Amino acid sequence: MEKFKLSRRDTVLVIVDVQERLAAAMSERQSVVANCLHLIELCRLLDIPIILNEQYPKGLGPTVKELAEVLGECAPHEKITFSCCGMGTFASSLESTGRNKVLLVGMETHVCVLQTCVDLIAKGYAVHVVGDAVCSRTRNSYESALCYMRDAGAVVTCTETALFQLLEKAGTEEFKAISKRIK
Repeated sequence: MEKFKLSRRDTVLVIVDVQERLAAAMSERQSVVANCLHLIELCRLLDIPIILNEQYPKGLGPTVKELAEVLGECAPHEKITFSCCGMGTFASSLESTGRNKVLLVGMETHVCVLQTCVDLIAKGYAVHVVGDAVCSRTRNSYESALCYMRDAGAVVTCTETALFQLLEKAGTEEFKAISKRIK
């Protein structure tokens, strides 16, 4: 049951390929970016590490402007493998956090997000895929990928569930900031 519970002490946010040219092809672009921004804000408030990844930025462009602006100092790990785990800089960065739970968001659900998820599970991480903060070009690909990841052992969740699990209680300044943000 431990894998189902997120905590600010053992969680890291991993953002996969939310890039300009890729995002332009996504019908869910706006809501996925908005949900990523909610999660980023909470991670900042709770000192939860954030790891940003970009798939072949020369071809797919940089991280979307909305995320890049708030992630300013968070340098992306560039990759050409579909799984983030295929590039050494990501794996060492993740390991250095000392965290064992990964909150996974990004594009595309059935390619880079899925391959990263499966590799992270194989490495012993508990992975929470945020279903409303990931997307694919087609609904079928998106839905198939979520089923695949759940079957592989991931927890499929949503932004608000993750936010409130990490907040743990009402009445704090962090709770007030996030409550205001998601209204």
